[in-house]
Amino acid sequence: MNAKRAVGVQSLYRQIVRRTAWPLLVVTSSLILVVGFIGGREVLYFNLSYAWIVAWLFLLEFGAPYRPSWRKSDGQLGADLGHTVLNKGLVQLLIVQLIALGIVGANSDSPVATLPMPMQVIIGLVVSEIGLYGAHRLAHEWPLLWRCHAVHHSVKKLWLVNTGRFHFIDSLASVAASVPFLLLSGISMDAIVWVSAITAYIGILTHCNVDMECGWLNYIFNTPNLHRWHHSNERDIGNSNYGENLMLWDMLFGTYLYKKHCDITDIGIAEIMPARFIDQLAVPFRWRKVQSGAKLDVLN
Repeated sequence: MNAKRAVGVQSLYRQIVRRTAWPLLVVTSSLILVVGFIGGREVLYFNLSYAWIVAWLFLLEFGAPYRPSWRKSDGQLGADLGHTVLNKGLVQLLIVQLIALGIVGANSDSPVATLPMPMQVIIGLVVSEIGLYGAHRLAHEWPLLWRCHAVHHSVKKLWLVNTGRFHFIDSLASVAASVPFLLLSGISMDAIVWVSAITAYIGILTHCNVDMECGWLNYIFNTPNLHRWHHSNERDIGNSNYGENLMLWDMLFGTYLYKKHCDITDIGIAEIMPARFIDQLAVPFRWRKVQSGAKLDVLN
């Protein structure tokens, strides 16, 4: 009886996590950022809100994994962290330079900047997504950019640590494609911070190894349910769900894919990807040599 009760409690726990984890983590992280805005310390509280979501996902990946086999090491922890640190540093440097040049934060006189903050954030998300969607789709369809983007897709499992696993050229291309649209939207600097924060929250959630069922949210936001299909090793399936935050443009351009009650099989790429971080940085420039069988440690 006790064993059956324990199984029932565990099953109930998994169902609660599946249905509530995604919206609860987005909402609670956003509330932490609200406190930061109220106290005039939004940058500090954004970092705290991100640490909050990382901590919970770390626990949930052990307690309620989407795929238990993905908890095993793939030997890519060092490479994943290397790409993440490099990308964060370069993107932060780029943003600091844009602020110093007065390019970012110069929309205070825009009529859009006087709208209520929720409306500004929605406008920012929709408009910036044009550039994000276009850059992401181009990275799949243009072979030269795919050489960079393949670094991200070469993983054999998804978990919170490889959220930031992007070749730095790939990351800079996404920023360069989205920032002009974000600036043209006319939203305020505070709204830009909100858009950036939501992008960070959704980004780590889409890559986590947590069993989530997002239901109707799959028709609005990029979720783990959608993004896992995007990582399929079958290119016809993987060339879908390009949206970073929203699925609006995927729906409009026919690249939206949502398979209900169906699990993704294998993820990864057909091409050869070196296993070492430094070799992954060089792979776009040595693509043909690597694919022709250069002697390197490669991902299995």
